[in-house]
Amino acid sequence: MTASIFYRRILVLGLIHLFSNCSEERKVESATNDQLPNILWLVAEDQSPDWFPMYGDSTISLPHLESLTKDGVLFTNAVSPVPVCAPARSAIITGMYPSTLGTHNMRTYNAYANGGNQPLIGIPSYSPIVPDGVKMFPEYLRKKGYYTANGPKEDYNFEKTDGAWDESGSDRHWRKRKEGQPFFAVFNFSVCHESQIWARGKDSVFVDPSKINVPPYFPDTEIVRHDLAVNYSNLKRLDDQIGNVLAQLKADGLYEETIIFFYGDHGGPFPRHKRALYDTGLKVPMIIKLSGNEESGTRDDRLISFVDLAPTVLSLAHIEPPKVMQGKAQLGTFATHKNLEYTYHSSDRFDELYDRLRAVRSKRYKYIKSFDTTVSHAVPVSYREQMPMMRELRTLYHENKLTNGQALWLHANKPAEELYDLKKDPFELTNLASLPAMRDTLIHYRNLLETWMKETNDLGGVPEHELIAEWMPNGLQPQLQPLELEIKDSTIALFSKRRDASIVWKLPKDAIWNIYLEPINAKIPFEAKAERIGYRDSELFVNEIE
Repeated sequence: MTASIFYRRILVLGLIHLFSNCSEERKVESATNDQLPNILWLVAEDQSPDWFPMYGDSTISLPHLESLTKDGVLFTNAVSPVPVCAPARSAIITGMYPSTLGTHNMRTYNAYANGGNQPLIGIPSYSPIVPDGVKMFPEYLRKKGYYTANGPKEDYNFEKTDGAWDESGSDRHWRKRKEGQPFFAVFNFSVCHESQIWARGKDSVFVDPSKINVPPYFPDTEIVRHDLAVNYSNLKRLDDQIGNVLAQLKADGLYEETIIFFYGDHGGPFPRHKRALYDTGLKVPMIIKLSGNEESGTRDDRLISFVDLAPTVLSLAHIEPPKVMQGKAQLGTFATHKNLEYTYHSSDRFDELYDRLRAVRSKRYKYIKSFDTTVSHAVPVSYREQMPMMRELRTLYHENKLTNGQALWLHANKPAEELYDLKKDPFELTNLASLPAMRDTLIHYRNLLETWMKETNDLGGVPEHELIAEWMPNGLQPQLQPLELEIKDSTIALFSKRRDASIVWKLPKDAIWNIYLEPINAKIPFEAKAERIGYRDSELFVNEIE
């Protein structure tokens, strides 16, 4: 069984991988540093569009984000492929579906667990061996001359490669780049994360809980209203932090010409939001401010998925996206001329519990397939059970004090298939799957999903222990072979036997690894290695000078 995993990948993705392995470099449009745009990402954790004034909610003012919206384009159909952070971030950083990468479980690689991950179910920390040619996309930007900075969060569901970032941490900043160097900088904000609902539960709130609009899938109780008020207050804190970053950008005279993305890393922090394949878990707020504020103040209802972000950024930087990427560039030199009709979504392990589901979504309909109907939608993930609202929902459910719509998500069992009319039923409370009048629609979306799963080599059907056994023989990540050398004309050329491996090098005392692009002067001391997602780095080559 396990031996067939990678053969299936070759059969399904072989042609794409063949193209991606031909060269480390993609075609690029000739452009000087002066022509390359600066790109800034502002990433909010765990937020749905519903609570933002740009999307029609007047509960709280967010002046900095509202101002950014006036200068940019507001996207109304942006979605995450997975409703939880680490798998979603693996899609963002690679342009690939997590179920193709093997990063579909939450979480696989855990840099904070000293090699452990989920000991209760025997899952170690591991980096999946991704398909041939897959890289962290900032590496392509660095090759083009960009300064890439990220922080403080990584959490890609695999161990990062050193070629991706010039710096990654809480102190990252575009101000550390060389003069005139274009930058790609990511600022991640955790003040609105799920954990902050209970961590800030006793802090001051900036809205009146009694005036909040409670969505119909939640009971109208004091605890629910308070947790909603905490989230609105966290959004105010988020807006203040974003305002500080934008003020620095403006102080540097960079705001007008910088392309700025604001988005949430998946849906909201609440039950039935995060970890759910309903739009509350998948839809995200997204603003893109273009260079020179082009198309300012407009709305865009195209479907855009996180797998599209990597190719879009590369396209904006005049870099042709690698053909292995499953997403499509939505803007820039290599933008697609065909809008998406459907987006695809997955759900698998959440921390210590499994619940495999798949979904396909259009602007009008959502189809959800459950592979184990005996598992509740409200899987009792211990992390989420800390939230007062979650405990309130469980109590009211057991006391039969919830309406039918509020109780649906908490039932012990769930339907094998769900079909929702997103136009008529935006909260997805009326399942149409059993209606004879909807049979043709149901079959159409069912077939779409089955085709997508086959074409993308969805690994969700392979038990995780089997995947780990294939990727980690004897419990260890495989290691890349040592670099090969060619010494000529007082230079050292470096090669890796693994054609899609990246080579990085640095001076012995430097902290930042450079991407190897051309032979290195043999008369200087340096260190070099090969790296690839899912593999241990090759042995370090050290060019020692006496």
